[in-house]
Amino acid sequence: MKIGVLTHNPNAYSQRRFTEVAVKRKHEIRIIHMSYCYMNISSTAPTVYYRSNETFQNLDAIIPRIKTTHTFYGTAVLRQFELMGVYTLNSSLAITWSRDKLRALQLLTRKHLPLPITGFADSPEETEKLIDIVGGAPLIVRLLEGTEGRGTIFAETHQAAVSVINAFKQLKTNILVQEFIKEANGVDIRCVVVGNKVVTAMQRNMIEPGSSSMSSQLMSATPIEITAAEKKMAIQATKAMKLNLATVDLIRSKRGPLILDIDCSPSIEMLEKISNCDIVTSIIQYVEENAKKRD
Repeated sequence: MKIGVLTHNPNAYSQRRFTEVAVKRKHEIRIIHMSYCYMNISSTAPTVYYRSNETFQNLDAIIPRIKTTHTFYGTAVLRQFELMGVYTLNSSLAITWSRDKLRALQLLTRKHLPLPITGFADSPEETEKLIDIVGGAPLIVRLLEGTEGRGTIFAETHQAAVSVINAFKQLKTNILVQEFIKEANGVDIRCVVVGNKVVTAMQRNMIEPGSSSMSSQLMSATPIEITAAEKKMAIQATKAMKLNLATVDLIRSKRGPLILDIDCSPSIEMLEKISNCDIVTSIIQYVEENAKKRD
């Protein structure tokens, strides 16, 4: 089987691991730097070219490793591979959906999956109403473009919430306002989903859960065995986004587990080192099984 890994960082840990596992399983693998790709947008012969007119006509599958900052061009290249009939682990559409945090939450609610109470508005005139929607302070303010916990701010008081929300709105920055789950004590759960299976999960602990700036906090993480209901919820969230590889962040509340976030291109290095789980082999096995089904 010929597998490509589409990335902006060919030397990253995950690319080395994909190469190691693919070769061990007798596959040909190619690490493809997305910035060196260029395309012929044609209805009769869609093609991806690479560097000096090289093409990828014989690829069986693509594993996308597209960072948030490269979403636009990365998904454009991925769409071109899809037009060429190449199997993609996560589709370009699913990646685009998951990178739009507001749309992702709306898609999850469409499937009746439980979330923290969340408010969204454009005008500073609606700030007080947003705060009321989520039950008042303390609350969480999340940047729509924030990832990996960055762009998440804890507002402990009503005045702090008003100041933070209005400051972002004056900067024309899109934010979500979300209820603070006090009983979670700064702990959440990250589930790694491959296909229809949670392959591992870890508990992440905020060092200072009451700090005014959650975005600057360090977190400790340890492997954890989650409940069957939590596994089912993580898989349902992944499928709602039409993803085959994702991390799903959950938080335990008085009304049961709630979904915080979903990431279509998680850090393989961090996940494998904390969980001591061979996540890459699970990914390659899933690609083997599902690329063949398309033949």
